[in-house]
Amino acid sequence: MKAEDFDLTVGRGVFRGLAPRVAMAVWRDSPHSAQETQATREAHFMSDGFLHKYFLNNSHKRLHKWVHYFDIYDRHLERFRGKSPVMLEIGVMGGGSLAMWKEYLGEGSRVIGVDINPECKVHEAPGVEIFIGSQDDPAIINAIFAKYPEIDIVLDDGSHVMKHMIASFGLIYDRMKPNGVYMVEDTHTCYWQEFGGGLRREGSFMEFAKHKIDELNAVHARGALPVAEFTRSTDSLSFYDSVVVFERRRQGQRQAPITQGL
Repeated sequence: MKAEDFDLTVGRGVFRGLAPRVAMAVWRDSPHSAQETQATREAHFMSDGFLHKYFLNNSHKRLHKWVHYFDIYDRHLERFRGKSPVMLEIGVMGGGSLAMWKEYLGEGSRVIGVDINPECKVHEAPGVEIFIGSQDDPAIINAIFAKYPEIDIVLDDGSHVMKHMIASFGLIYDRMKPNGVYMVEDTHTCYWQEFGGGLRREGSFMEFAKHKIDELNAVHARGALPVAEFTRSTDSLSFYDSVVVFERRRQGQRQAPITQGL
């Protein structure tokens, strides 16, 4: 989520206190704001996971996250911790997320941010570098890969505009490391017209991701669908409330049926 997503007085977002030094954005037109009580929201933070604790104790750079994102992050990214991964986050805003990821991934990790706002450069730190430009600009993406050719993790928390999300995926996914993870969050915008979305609207990122399910299974389509690079390089797609995750795998590591017994 970015700064333009929120207006403390008249916009769609409103901040509600959860714990000391913690605020969470609750969208007024979201069912969560109507259905979740204060106690329910606080209960989400009862986990002893690193990211939950970091968020609750953060008093430095501002962080905006849906509470259920933390479990999703851990499920898909925990295996990279302490292994010096390279992570690209699209969208910097206040720099809080970049700082969180650097701490989470550990010593030796490199965290890269890309944002259109030149002022975001102020959030650079040891192990954290920020590129200024649009997420759908091939020149910017090429510059990032020229310096960091082996990217393990991508988190798209950028403009949330459909054409930008799809363009970024096309520019980045096939160039990632074979066991990488590509995560897109705040995909509820896929249903909002102001972001180019809409329910089952062709051209939305959600419809794009749905088509990728067929590509993932193309080898079983009996010739009805060509086996693409995505088919050969992807292990799984995971869909969550407001998050889509693509898990890559090394080519050739495909499941095979086995038979055991008489």
